Amino acid sequence: MLTLEQFKNARNVLQSVLRPTPLLHSPYLSKTCGNNVYLKPENMQVTGAYKIRGAYFKISTLTPEEKERGLVTASAGNHAQGVAYAAQAAGVAATVVMPATTPLVKVNNTKDYGAEVILHGEVFDDAAGLAAQLAEERGLTYVHPFNDLTLATGQGTIAYEIFQDLPDVEVILVPIGGGGLAAGVATLAKLLNPNVEVIGVEPVGAASMKASLEAGHVVTLPAATTIADGVAVKTPGDLVFPFVQKNVDRVLALEDTELVEAFLDIMERHKMVVENAGLLTVAALRHLDCRGKNVVSVLSGGNMDVITMASLVQHGLICRGRIFTFSVQLPDRPGSLLAVAQILAANNGNVIKLEHNQFVNINRQSGVELRVTLEAFGHDHKEQILSALRTQGFRAVETDTGDYYT
Repeated sequence: MLTLEQFKNARNVLQSVLRPTPLLHSPYLSKTCGNNVYLKPENMQVTGAYKIRGAYFKISTLTPEEKERGLVTASAGNHAQGVAYAAQAAGVAATVVMPATTPLVKVNNTKDYGAEVILHGEVFDDAAGLAAQLAEERGLTYVHPFNDLTLATGQGTIAYEIFQDLPDVEVILVPIGGGGLAAGVATLAKLLNPNVEVIGVEPVGAASMKASLEAGHVVTLPAATTIADGVAVKTPGDLVFPFVQKNVDRVLALEDTELVEAFLDIMERHKMVVENAGLLTVAALRHLDCRGKNVVSVLSGGNMDVITMASLVQHGLICRGRIFTFSVQLPDRPGSLLAVAQILAANNGNVIKLEHNQFVNINRQSGVELRVTLEAFGHDHKEQILSALRTQGFRAVETDTGDYYT
């Protein structure tokens, strides 16, 4: 069982290790969803994610014999860093199996903490299979990333801090992958105040917990496909499942596209980098059916590589109409390009990229293709620019903007 006494013990063990992550009030997100929104920035935690809580507490409870054998775990990244950090602090050897698709920043950070890293498979479940095999073959102590009640106890200490900063919290949003974080936070939250509503959030492409709750037992998805690699789990933990079942009030499943919007909101409004799994609780704010309540979104981590960041920024700006590309056919004569440029300037369109191709066809009356990528203020401004071009006789057609960085 997950008891109040166990949570207190975990809090005491972790006090000297954790970095303070006080709640941040978000006026912007509060306005957009009609509630009083606070962010729990675990992306600022030691190792860049909440996972240090469970990993460090779990390792602190191991016997000398278990530590002596060395540790092994599987992880999509954040648990890996937590185990590596805690193992290094305890002077214990650690081997970590990570999916081959794990962002490079998570792989390198895990190595920097002294762990041996093995890349295997496409998703967490593939890596977990090899980690279990290594534990048996080498006699290593397996530290599961989520299906462990001691680990979940450490993760749950987040709830203590939420109540300390916001005693009258009414709704807590928490990401769900395998269920360890949700089980810990929800159980302690209900112990502290049974009236608190705890909502789990998963991506549609890896909604294994939602499917399990609907079935009444743990189920395995055929695949876990999502940009939120930290929660790409096909099978939730059977040990933590009963605690999620009892204490999580409901689970939302969101499309990956919503994480792109959430990324821009957090980066532009709060100047923070939050990985896709952690953005689930931000995207979920727009789906709440309550108003005027004190809501806490747990930002589970911030370990995102710069390539992923660049992609999210690009797609986010396109989705919001702040970057767009149009093409137009021009007569092949001096002044045609200038005429288009004047219209763009008059309508405050900022040119990012321009391609002027004279060899599209042999008809000199419409033989030049002009392809322009612009920065705009949003969809309304974009439509204003396109309308101005069409009014002046140019057949401007919006085209794909996916390659505007190249």
